[in-house]
Amino acid sequence: MKLYRAKISTIAEETIRTLSQEGLIEVLPESREEAEKDLVAIMDEYVRRDMEFRNAIKDDMAARNVPYDQYGRVRSRLAEERNHPLGDDVERYLTRQFIENLLISPNIDEVYGEDKDLHRQIIAILRGHHVDEREIREEAMEKIKNVREGTVDYEIALQNAMREVRKRRGLT
Repeated sequence: MKLYRAKISTIAEETIRTLSQEGLIEVLPESREEAEKDLVAIMDEYVRRDMEFRNAIKDDMAARNVPYDQYGRVRSRLAEERNHPLGDDVERYLTRQFIENLLISPNIDEVYGEDKDLHRQIIAILRGHHVDEREIREEAMEKIKNVREGTVDYEIALQNAMREVRKRRGLT
């Protein structure tokens, strides 16, 4: 899962609203906004940490003179070393963070649901906001068919096209 900043406040609002409607938590109306801000802070911290992680991968590859085709291996190794969640682990990581926050937050009046019920609801919300990166990449590749693949121009055009697709979908 890739978490986009544009979706963070929507996810936080939907999480608090859904958990409240399902009777899993109780939030006073005057505390709802602060409860949402708590979840936004968790996701913002994850995004910041993820950007830091991506930069560390690039730095590591540059320092070791590793070719770009080894990016996945370097990424996996560093994720293991730094205990950084990747893929579906991001959803589970955020879910655990949300549940921990719900249990200790002064902005949540009461937690009625069991962890497994909270987990199920939060995972469903996060998956509902999942963005298929492959689909974005394929759409971007359709836009740049006139550029020869494997060239620097192709990579630049692909990044620009992907940026356009993300912008059009409201992800940036």
